[in-house]
Amino acid sequence: MSNTQALAEYLAGHQKVRWVNFPGLPTNPSHETARGQFAGKGYGALLTLGLAGQEACFKFIDNVKLAYHLANLGDSKTLVIHPYSSQYISFTEEKRDELSIPAEMIRVSVGIEHPDDIIADFEQALDIL
Repeated sequence: MSNTQALAEYLAGHQKVRWVNFPGLPTNPSHETARGQFAGKGYGALLTLGLAGQEACFKFIDNVKLAYHLANLGDSKTLVIHPYSSQYISFTEEKRDELSIPAEMIRVSVGIEHPDDIIADFEQALDIL
């Protein structure tokens, strides 16, 4: 199982996580399409998750210890960012809505750390919320 798959499954079952968008989850609307396109080779290293709002996102990002708060994608280390207040800050509210960039969303680029370490880091940051 990939690091991203393990993290997505953990987050999908966490009571403080409102939603997880990752095509490897059977509940994802794109799961069947992705399964066919990726032919069992995994579903990539990116996922998004929703928390209680922007302040919860900031608190989560401030409290991860293993993951880095960076805008890169595809790094070897796990990265987290709040797109609404970073890459999309100059966009209008209407444009962010159109692009599905809500204030409650965190984007994660999952790295090569052991999945148990990534999950433990996210768990301790979520416990603070």
